[in-house]
Amino acid sequence: MQRVYSLLVDNNSGVLSRISGLFSRRGYSIDSISAGVTADPRFTRITIVASGDELILSQIEKQVRKLEDVIEIKVLDPDNSVYRELIMVKVRANKAERAEIISVADIFRAKIVDVEKDSLMVELTGTKSKLEAFLNLLEGYEILELARTGITGLTRGIKNVTLIDQEGNIEKI
Repeated sequence: MQRVYSLLVDNNSGVLSRISGLFSRRGYSIDSISAGVTADPRFTRITIVASGDELILSQIEKQVRKLEDVIEIKVLDPDNSVYRELIMVKVRANKAERAEIISVADIFRAKIVDVEKDSLMVELTGTKSKLEAFLNLLEGYEILELARTGITGLTRGIKNVTLIDQEGNIEKI
């Protein structure tokens, strides 16, 4: 079983290390983790995808909630959330292959971000299944390098949004 957690945390030095350390100390599995500063530079949003049975996933949520820097933890329900992942793929491509790869990229609305004499780099954002479908179509080509960001996500709409004013007061919409 897999679950996606969205954490709002204080943007303090070492917060990501403390959270990932909790997982390693307890032997929990992290499938992906991504982090970035929010619109308010005082806070960071961390998205964690974890696997385990119901008991383990429940324990993860409880343990993470206890950490000092964690302001909020939400489980992102797939039906009420939007997930995205970024992938960058460097593919070996001669002059003839370049046009074929660009055609495949166009079908997926991917961007060609670098072109060299013997390779090109493709950037694609989307759901995990979209990225996997794209990679499957590249099977006949030599992938030189590949980088994935991991999943990031937010809940749909304005329900269950947490706002924090300058004094640190928390308001839920």
